[in-house]
Amino acid sequence: MNFFKPKFWDKNQISFFSVLLFPITLLIKFLVFFKTPLAKKYESSIPIICVGNIYLGGTGKTPLCVEIFSILKNLNMNPAFIRKKYESFQDEVDLMKQMGPVYQNKKRIKAVQEATQNNVNVAILDDGFQDLSIKKNLSIICFNEKQWIGNGLTIPSGPLRESLSTLKKANCVIINGKKNKDIESKIFSKNEKIKIFYSNYKPQNIDEFQNKKVIAFAGIGNPENFFDLLMDNKLNIVETIKFSDHHKYSEQELENLLNKIEDNNSILLTTEKDYFRISKNFKKNIKYLKIKVEIENKNQFIEEIKKII
Repeated sequence: MNFFKPKFWDKNQISFFSVLLFPITLLIKFLVFFKTPLAKKYESSIPIICVGNIYLGGTGKTPLCVEIFSILKNLNMNPAFIRKKYESFQDEVDLMKQMGPVYQNKKRIKAVQEATQNNVNVAILDDGFQDLSIKKNLSIICFNEKQWIGNGLTIPSGPLRESLSTLKKANCVIINGKKNKDIESKIFSKNEKIKIFYSNYKPQNIDEFQNKKVIAFAGIGNPENFFDLLMDNKLNIVETIKFSDHHKYSEQELENLLNKIEDNNSILLTTEKDYFRISKNFKKNIKYLKIKVEIENKNQFIEEIKKII
């Protein structure tokens, strides 16, 4: 699935296009409202940690899932990743498989059941906050401080999968970026008991790209955040190129990118997710930035996990 986020989604004011799409937004809300009471919750025999979002895409769910996996392993648990099966999201699956087992199914319940049968004792549900069929023991919602909730409207008028009021169902929020008291107050207005944590991406191999001319490209939810991270780390960025989220790169596109570095005597740099979507023949000529999520007040975050395992 190739998806370019509309620019009007992230504007602070309501645009003409948001208003134009509002009848569809209302229809979706209407359908969700009548679906909600019909949902039956499956209660697993093992704890389920759900890492989800409200803002559609690019909030850092996958890196956080990987970090939680690492935390659970250090607590002597046997965790696994649980995902709904999508053919187009294989890059995220490949990234997780580097850490541990991934169970996929078109129905998340069946993936959880399969994991349980294989001696998994904690399930990390990557996405699924909106899936009402599964009872979660710990629900974590991810936001980016830069995008926050965009124009505050639900899709297709805005970038939200559901309204901010659904935070009342969550236990924790993780905001990737700088501290923002205004965002915190809006979150607490929806759920005064919720725990708020902040995180940042720490590049693991940035030194490899210092003192080089870099052409950066990305096909993720918010590619601007990737480009900003590179510039914040003082890389010499000569060009940035955006592709759609989960973009599947063709050989012609990759050849065009390689031609650019020959002309500029530079290197190609992308995200780890994008790297998994590049065919093997081209990987030797393309570098990727390896990142790790650093959670502020990590010990307090670990305590929240310990409560449910």
